[in-house]
Amino acid sequence: MQQRKGVERRTVLKAAGASLAVTGLGATATACGGGSGSGDGTVTIRYAWWGAEDRARRINKTIDLFEKKYPKIRVKTDFQPYSDFWKKFNTQASGGNPPDVFQNAIGFLRKYDAKNVLLDLEEQVKAGNLRMEGFRAGLDTFGEIDGKLLGVPVGSNSMALVIDKPVYARAGITPEMGWTWDDFDEAMARVRDRTGRAGDSGMYGVMYLYDLYLRQNGKAFFTEDALGFTESDLTRWWTKAEKGVTSGLFADPKKVAQIKPKSALSAELAGSEFTWDNFTVRYTSEGRSEYGLAPIPTTDGKRTGQYLGSLMLSASRRTEHPVEVARFIDFMVHDPEVARIMGYDRGVPATTAQYAAYRPTDPVNKAIAAYEESLVAADVLEPVTPHPNGADICEAAFLRIGEELGLGKRSVADAVEQFFDESKTALGS
Repeated sequence: MQQRKGVERRTVLKAAGASLAVTGLGATATACGGGSGSGDGTVTIRYAWWGAEDRARRINKTIDLFEKKYPKIRVKTDFQPYSDFWKKFNTQASGGNPPDVFQNAIGFLRKYDAKNVLLDLEEQVKAGNLRMEGFRAGLDTFGEIDGKLLGVPVGSNSMALVIDKPVYARAGITPEMGWTWDDFDEAMARVRDRTGRAGDSGMYGVMYLYDLYLRQNGKAFFTEDALGFTESDLTRWWTKAEKGVTSGLFADPKKVAQIKPKSALSAELAGSEFTWDNFTVRYTSEGRSEYGLAPIPTTDGKRTGQYLGSLMLSASRRTEHPVEVARFIDFMVHDPEVARIMGYDRGVPATTAQYAAYRPTDPVNKAIAAYEESLVAADVLEPVTPHPNGADICEAAFLRIGEELGLGKRSVADAVEQFFDESKTALGS
């Protein structure tokens, strides 16, 4: 665990309430979100997130600013790598002592709402402690579930095709908005034939790409309480992916696994890779080439199925300091200086004030901003697909089973059956 230096707890935490296990909160549970108060009116709230050291450094700077503006509020921090974060959070939530405010994602909203972990922030909006105006491209509703405001976006991103620009130039490919999957398949063949490199890193386990493909065809990965596609749908998707590897259109999964954590694109195994637009920074730091963002292929030449996704800040239902937590969230999503410190670390700033405050000068981040602006201008953005309770387990299963399929450990039929078995259990369907 990492903690900011110089921030001390003012009082001992009050006793934790009853367990947030599957049976839910007990009726007599004692409210306890981990925040503390002192005799001079100063309170301490706990803030947790996932990420690396650089994100921690940036966030700590923003907290310093917040504490100067609100000297009666102290913030105690904790950050972990992604998987470790959720392991620790699950333990804290089950013990009735989650952090007061924490980084969140859409795949976890219904899950933790069902376990009575998340605070509905709408009351704080009505009280004037949290502003929900001034968000970009409909992001103000991104954290709303069943009429409750369970998360506030801090940044946005969208799926894109990251390309090796010199490779695409040698292959004579210029992707444009509205190109089709047939165009994409032809492009993969041209990269293979003209550059000696696989066209793409592979599509086995990219759940969010498959979601876009389904949305283009009138379906979606999730409905509000189940999967939104059939075994036949997934069989066709994974069969196409398998054939792409066999024909050399997609990179050899065994080689991709060998060079991890480096990406197949930056390792020069492939000419492109589907991922979130703000991950472009990764390829520039890993690879030797110049990378760019290309549009998502379409089924009909128009609909991409895209939406702006976002990391969010959520609050614990058990916090003793909902007002202070709301003010903290408001500061983090609206204050212009926060944007100048964070840059695009958590995506393109979600509010117009922060978006205007930070205008990147480096080519990579300028390209990310231009890409998202192009999506707005093309009017392709749609509402986000609902994510039911258990979506995070389905996502992990899709990635794991897709990798096993790629490595030859499962047949397509076996992989599809295994995924649906695990997903039905996770979703209770």
